[in-house]
Amino acid sequence: MILVTGGAGFIGANFILDWLSLHDEPVLNLDKLTYAGNLDNLRVLDGDPRHVFAQGDIADAVRVAGLLTRYRPRAIINFAAESHVDRSIAGGEEFIQTNIVGVFRLLETARAYWSNLPPEERDGFRFLQVSTDEVYGSLSPSAAAFQESDRYEPNSPYSASKAAADHLVRASYRTYGLPVLTTNCANNYGPCQFPEKLIPHMIVAALNGQTLPVYGDGMQVRDWLYVKDHCKAVRRVLEAGRPGETYNIGSRDEKTNIEVVRSICRLLDELRPVDGGYEKLIKHVADRPGHDVRYAIDASKISDELGWKADQSFEAGLRETVNWYLAYPAWVERVRSHAQAV
Repeated sequence: MILVTGGAGFIGANFILDWLSLHDEPVLNLDKLTYAGNLDNLRVLDGDPRHVFAQGDIADAVRVAGLLTRYRPRAIINFAAESHVDRSIAGGEEFIQTNIVGVFRLLETARAYWSNLPPEERDGFRFLQVSTDEVYGSLSPSAAAFQESDRYEPNSPYSASKAAADHLVRASYRTYGLPVLTTNCANNYGPCQFPEKLIPHMIVAALNGQTLPVYGDGMQVRDWLYVKDHCKAVRRVLEAGRPGETYNIGSRDEKTNIEVVRSICRLLDELRPVDGGYEKLIKHVADRPGHDVRYAIDASKISDELGWKADQSFEAGLRETVNWYLAYPAWVERVRSHAQAV
């Protein structure tokens, strides 16, 4: 069995669905069920004995220790995080508590569990921290893409909290020998993403005839990674990554924010046309504080060492994503209702 934390969220749920489509090895899913965590994302697994759900907080050491003792997972994959930059700017306390304090306690609990495993189980155990490219800061338009050896220069409370967590993970390896792995990924998109992030927000807003707000001139560049490609990369790192190492995960599909929004509008013009088209809804608004200019990932290491590469082009992935949101409007309403209730 493996333990996946944050498994009811966007990436975690996609990972569990991907894992169980390929493996019979069960998944213990620990999720706090905050506004962005919703078991609706995993409804197709209802009744599947391979998916064991436990509600709880990674910062609750007693809860986590009890689960580790009971289920004895061979690996922990930590997706649990507060992840929305705008929310971190409005108030960073929850980001500190989950992304730093929570990760520290999860590491300490994992270390105690790992230390008491029989030697053959201890040798095979892994702790995989899922992180972000935002820890590296901002790139100029002409700068080389982020490499694993680049200095951390986070620019938002969110990215600073993730950077702190990454340092704690590294320290657990260097100080105690806990066999950790870290992945830093590009911007994810795809099915089941809570509609506060750029792509689902624009899809849902456009379908409701609402304004499509674009920060500043919209020329901020992001490397876009389809969530199923990310899941495949995490599986590969868990399988063959070297303990103590970091692996950057990206597709080198760089797009400006305004390009992304216009692409969404064009797809909706084709798939759900309205009079006058959707681009008329675009409105440029004041830029957010500390907005990073560009992110780009150099994925050479994971490609060269582990043979991973992204399969999905941005154009194909975006079409699949738009089609998913068109097909599941009830999901959007349910997750919004859930978020309001939490």
